[in-house]
Amino acid sequence: MATLTIRDFDESLKAKLRIRAAEHGHSMEAEVRAILASVLTKPASGLGMGSRIRQRFDDVDDDRLVEPPQRAERARAAEFPE
Repeated sequence: MATLTIRDFDESLKAKLRIRAAEHGHSMEAEVRAILASVLTKPASGLGMGSRIRQRFDDVDDDRLVEPPQRAERARAAEFPE
């Protein structure tokens, strides 16, 4: 088993952790292990953020959203004065 040390842990978070551990009948150490296990063992959602955003707004039909026109010329490199 590994040992983890957490420095500069906020006192208000520590108090909340102590209360949560007591509510679940755990020590603070056991509660932290349970929290980490529940967060880090969740299966991935499968979709990336861009896909989720598109899915969320897929049914939005707003005529005010107009695509900008295509560029007539190629993009130029930036010029910096010396």
